Amino acid sequence: MEQALLAWFGAQDADLPWRRTRDPYAILVSEVMLQQTQVSRVVPRYEAWLERWPDVQALATASPAHVIREWQGLGYNRRGLNLHRAARAIAAQGWPDDLTELPGVGPYTAAAVRAFALGEAVLPRDTNVLRIEERTGHRFDPSCGQALMDLGRTVCLARVPRCDECPLAERCPSRGRRYEPLRKQSRFEGSFRQRRSAMLRLIAESPRPLEELDGEAVEALERDGLVATANGTVRLPA
Repeated sequence: MEQALLAWFGAQDADLPWRRTRDPYAILVSEVMLQQTQVSRVVPRYEAWLERWPDVQALATASPAHVIREWQGLGYNRRGLNLHRAARAIAAQGWPDDLTELPGVGPYTAAAVRAFALGEAVLPRDTNVLRIEERTGHRFDPSCGQALMDLGRTVCLARVPRCDECPLAERCPSRGRRYEPLRKQSRFEGSFRQRRSAMLRLIAESPRPLEELDGEAVEALERDGLVATANGTVRLPA
């Protein structure tokens, strides 16, 4: 299966900017941004981020407020703050042997940095990779990491896979199946996530009196380190 998959991947020519580098920092930035965010949205933000903060030291010296503002629109703002905290940890102590010691870095992200930046023979297993392995009943080797991610993102989709376009279809026992969603994503409109997001946007524009804001949302943002309150005024962390 590896041969058919890699031949398909080679013909796709998906020229993504993080595939042109082996810089661990750049790979870490891309992987954190790509969590639950579409590739098309990430590309321009990734390029802008690296233009502003091209290395770990540059990001480590930035203020949390600048990082939060730059992250606006990518969603899940804690990811940006954790990336900043990771940069500060690396700048102070170097890259740890166990990358999961870095803030916000779990087993998948650590494996991605090891594979795509450090060249280690590990296969990062994200949702796409796990789905393909489950459907095919095949454990792929580390050379297939990027190919599997592209296949899962464009062909072996979660609900209605495009089996007619799949290079693995001939040997796939799940060919032609359709799938129910594992869970329905909660609506953003009217949700507490929307309230948090609205408050963070306001506070990112300028400090605001607490009495004018959604107190519950502000409290949640403060617990995550995204805002700070002093003397009745809420602002981004210094």
